[in-house]
Amino acid sequence: MTDELSNETYCGFVAIVGRPNVGKSTLLNHLLHQKISITSRKPQTTRHRILGIHTDGQHQCIYVDTPGLHGKETGALNRVMNETVLTTLNDVDAVLFVVEQLAFNAGDELVLEHLQKISVPVLLVMNKVDLMQDKGRLLPQIEKLSRRFAFAEIVPVSALGGHNLDTLEQLVKKYLPRGPFLFPDDQVTDRSSRFLAAELIREKVTRQLGDELPYEVTVEIEQFKQEGKTLHIHGLILVDKPGQKKILVGKDGERLKQIGSAARVDMETAFASKVMLNLWVKVRSGWADDERALHSLGYIER
Repeated sequence: MTDELSNETYCGFVAIVGRPNVGKSTLLNHLLHQKISITSRKPQTTRHRILGIHTDGQHQCIYVDTPGLHGKETGALNRVMNETVLTTLNDVDAVLFVVEQLAFNAGDELVLEHLQKISVPVLLVMNKVDLMQDKGRLLPQIEKLSRRFAFAEIVPVSALGGHNLDTLEQLVKKYLPRGPFLFPDDQVTDRSSRFLAAELIREKVTRQLGDELPYEVTVEIEQFKQEGKTLHIHGLILVDKPGQKKILVGKDGERLKQIGSAARVDMETAFASKVMLNLWVKVRSGWADDERALHSLGYIER
């Protein structure tokens, strides 16, 4: 009897790993057909482990988006993010190793080094193939990388453009173990709406300021309350130094207003509600190197 005619279900965890800024979060959002993980051009935008749940018929794939694995463990935040990635690798059924088409640098080598230590299937996802001028260079790169590691599958994709993602989804299903679903059919993530609101604000801060604002910025949601048809959200943006606060607020508060306006638009889509968003900026020196602060901000889950 085929699976389609039986009542068998398949459910498993699939980690999405790679060096910073290769498109892991963009890939997750497009696989889910919904935005749950923030993106920007700034490396290490993703800081948390985020589950993205995709249920299709008899298959439930629980994707685990992870921070970019990096070699510099200076500071508590960087160390915590690396620990998040490595812990995830020990508790999944398959791995999507995301790289940029022809690029394979020291950051990719670091990830590959850790993948050598696990025994689950690893699918190599060669992202951003739409940016290649000469597609003929792809096959030699595939052959080269296949000699480095026994990948279960090698799949060229464009996460942003959606190219070949249907193929990737079907291949992933092959590696899901038989078992009951762990989440309801309509659940898309394990994260709360409050968490998603904080991430959407942080995304707009990162996109608005880019390299102008240092890494030490995070967001706390102080109020998340539905009143009638309006969702009232109060967000506190934390920075490390007074000068960073000045940059973030901007002249006459214009930058902060732009950040709030952009975040509110995304929130109204995500929460299907009118949103009243209020933002403040506060200096909290040393938060990124303080384990107690990291715990209270949700970076340390244990």
